[in-house]
Amino acid sequence: MRIDRIVLTHVRIPLVEPFRISNGEVAVKDGIVVALESEGLIGHGESSPMAGSFYSSDTPESCWQQLTTQLAPAIVGREFVSLDEASTWMDRQPASNFAKVGIETALWDIEAQRRGIPLHRLLGATRDYAESGLAVGLYDETGQMLAAIERHLSDGYKRVKIKICPGHDVDLVKAVRGRFGDVPLMTDANASYALSDLPVYRELDEYGLKMFEQPLAGPAFEDSAILQRSIDTPICLDESLETFADLERAAELKSFRIANIKIQRVGGFRNALKLYHRCRELGLSIWIGTMPELGIGQAQGAALSALDGCDYPTDVESSLRWFRDDIVTPYVEVRDGLIRLPNQPGLGYAIPEDKLQRYLVARQVIEQ
Repeated sequence: MRIDRIVLTHVRIPLVEPFRISNGEVAVKDGIVVALESEGLIGHGESSPMAGSFYSSDTPESCWQQLTTQLAPAIVGREFVSLDEASTWMDRQPASNFAKVGIETALWDIEAQRRGIPLHRLLGATRDYAESGLAVGLYDETGQMLAAIERHLSDGYKRVKIKICPGHDVDLVKAVRGRFGDVPLMTDANASYALSDLPVYRELDEYGLKMFEQPLAGPAFEDSAILQRSIDTPICLDESLETFADLERAAELKSFRIANIKIQRVGGFRNALKLYHRCRELGLSIWIGTMPELGIGQAQGAALSALDGCDYPTDVESSLRWFRDDIVTPYVEVRDGLIRLPNQPGLGYAIPEDKLQRYLVARQVIEQ
């Protein structure tokens, strides 16, 4: 595998409505599209941090800087004997995971095309579909949240996830239960609570939820273990699981029962699969999260979600659920709660140049 050329394109697409969690709110989605050329093939990846410090310290600007000045110039012209060697090399680079993932996942697209198989088959999946779950953010009024859930449930989503934060938690869960009965339901706090909020989680424990996603701060493994012992509902870790060592430590302490693996957060498919296989060995439940990304990242998440052992529906939703447009053709679609995966070699989605030009912020070509 020889890396001949990389084209980086920063795009920005308006959201259908602002997306709000405990950490902040965004109204547009930035993504850096990586088009990696290797011996006549073009693979696509996406570096997709949220603007500001919405989810992590990484931003579109910081990832653009690392990709254009460091990662892409370092890899163009290199030759690798295998995908594993190329992915390992990328993982060892001194840059953020949110930047590296754009190139790393493009390498997997290239390899799947080279072998003539769909991406999800290269990843090891036997299913040709991914179950999808609905996620809704925080709203000023509870009625707005309920209306959003009702508006999208007709697409057959397999579960509902609502964002919560201190002062807006039990009342929201109670309202959803009151309107939608026993719909499969989970909460996501984005690390906004502390162990002192245990009484809140004991009250939430009474509502038959599928999981509490990331209730406490990322490094708080000991506190999370205490919380898990004190409640019946499984804790799911998301932001906590940045590295393999994080997973091992959290598992040793019994800090959680479910792992949310985000391809962007861990730096690509190679690391995501390492976490996935270790979770399987430990008997932990798994699902694949998003932030969400644009169509390339969403399609990648759907492909990974098709693996056996991904017990809960992915956060990957229809393209037009979040964005006024998308950069992929066709759109990612959810029908009857399922995303049907493409059977073409590689990612299986086209990235039209006119879409990239329409939402262009910046572009840079790196070649020898």
